[in-house]
Amino acid sequence: MTNLIIVIVFLLVGIVLQFIRQIPANTALYLNKYLIYVVLPVLALKYIPEIDLELSLLLPISSAWISFGLSWLIFGTLGRKFNWKKSFTGCLIITAGLANTSFVGFPIVKALFGEEALKIALLIDQAGSFIIVSSVAIIVASIYSEEKKRKRDITKKILTFPPFIFFILAFLLNFLDVQITGSIALFFDLIAKTLTPIALIAVGLQIKVNMDAIRSKYLWFGLGYKLMLIPAVIFILFGFVFRLEDFVFKVTVIETAMAPMITGSIIAISHDLEPKLASLLVGLGIPLSFFTIGFWYWVVG
Repeated sequence: MTNLIIVIVFLLVGIVLQFIRQIPANTALYLNKYLIYVVLPVLALKYIPEIDLELSLLLPISSAWISFGLSWLIFGTLGRKFNWKKSFTGCLIITAGLANTSFVGFPIVKALFGEEALKIALLIDQAGSFIIVSSVAIIVASIYSEEKKRKRDITKKILTFPPFIFFILAFLLNFLDVQITGSIALFFDLIAKTLTPIALIAVGLQIKVNMDAIRSKYLWFGLGYKLMLIPAVIFILFGFVFRLEDFVFKVTVIETAMAPMITGSIIAISHDLEPKLASLLVGLGIPLSFFTIGFWYWVVG
């Protein structure tokens, strides 16, 4: 519960900072760069070498990929059919397609199902959401960005994207059974602890809530997909088709039902894919998800 309160508090801090004149207008931009170039690479090196990959957990990991793939299919199709601006389509695919499976997901899952559930949540986040946001999300952002890019440029952007580089390095460390310890590990712990406050403040700085924003069909398309549609798909698919083991099934559904991922919104914002919409999807999605997660918790029993 303390972690959830912290999430709300830092989001509000970011919103309040908008009204302080002494805060530079481009503060959120610099905070986003810090998250992408410092925090995400550190998280990869900190957590991935410690993961014990098991074949039995491939299905819950796949939930993140199903969520993003279906988001791309649905919003990509709707965008073409109704001639949406490409930036709206790209923003919805990325932001609604990725769940906040880590610093919102972890405390909620632990509170609902106990310590053992964190193992499943960590795999869904690191082998699912984290890989997607470090690679496929960059492809989508490049495709839907107003700036035209060649395939070679997109490939270069992925291969030079710091979180992706360090993900590959971290996976290599996992394969070689090498873990980071000592003073370096302590330093990584300090950096990792800055993720939640910095990311939430950055999002709060960019939230501009007004009636036009609340009435936006794109906002409710995104939140409707993320908070209700994709959890329903995973519930039916994993509960009645694949018949996933009960405990793993419950954790997977709840992780899928999390609000949009902050890192996904940062990717959208950094590629100029409707920054206001991306921020609002996260800023409004997080508090709304506390109610919808309660609903899905009741559904899974």
